[in-house]
Amino acid sequence: MTTTAPTISRTEVEEFLYREARLADEGRYDEWEALWTDDALYWVPSGDTVDPHKQISVIYDHRSRIALRVAQLKTGKRHAQDPRSNVAHLLSNIEVLGEDGAGTHTTATFIAIESRSRGLTTWAGRVEHTLVRRDERILMSRKVVRLVNADQPLPTLAFLI
Repeated sequence: MTTTAPTISRTEVEEFLYREARLADEGRYDEWEALWTDDALYWVPSGDTVDPHKQISVIYDHRSRIALRVAQLKTGKRHAQDPRSNVAHLLSNIEVLGEDGAGTHTTATFIAIESRSRGLTTWAGRVEHTLVRRDERILMSRKVVRLVNADQPLPTLAFLI
């Protein structure tokens, strides 16, 4: 990864990350899904997973699995999301790390509060995105969510983190 000025500005990165979180929070699944490239990867490692092909992950979705996840959420019949969680994401410490042939690499700290009948659950960690510009739109080709408590038993994660 180079440290040259990225073709996606810091302001554009911030606007994209805030929009992605808002769409997930509001359950606007079609719009959230439209933010992904066709070669997308959505990964939430468990514990100290470094190779998702050899170790278990909380989520390891390619583009078709992302579409299936969204389709399941939209049915209203996903048991773990009946009723749908109310979620609020808070993003901070957003950084543009640089750019390479894969896109513009970013990182941010997040807290997501999930409200369910079982009570409130706090999810926190770092989120890494690889963003690309395609046809005047900014899309994400990679999202990695590193939960601070990924080394512990986790409650069901059935919403868009």
